[in-house]
Amino acid sequence: MAVMKQNITLAVEKKLLKQAKAMAAERGLSVSALLSSELARLVEQEGKYRRAQTRAVARLESPLHLSFTNKPSRESLHDRQGLR
Repeated sequence: MAVMKQNITLAVEKKLLKQAKAMAAERGLSVSALLSSELARLVEQEGKYRRAQTRAVARLESPLHLSFTNKPSRESLHDRQGLR
């Protein structure tokens, strides 16, 4: 299946465009291809960040499962005999 593409108009400072053209040429790309790949990378990063954020919030909202097999008694924890 062919990927549908859409042309856009973008206004940037002349100095920035000159730098982008040089960068694209160094990479053997057109400015359009350079911007397209960087935009795709940015969108992918944002998606990964949001998914990680959702997982982190879910972990914070779920209780920790701390189970002790040999739970010490309150008396042994507060035994003051060893301090005298």
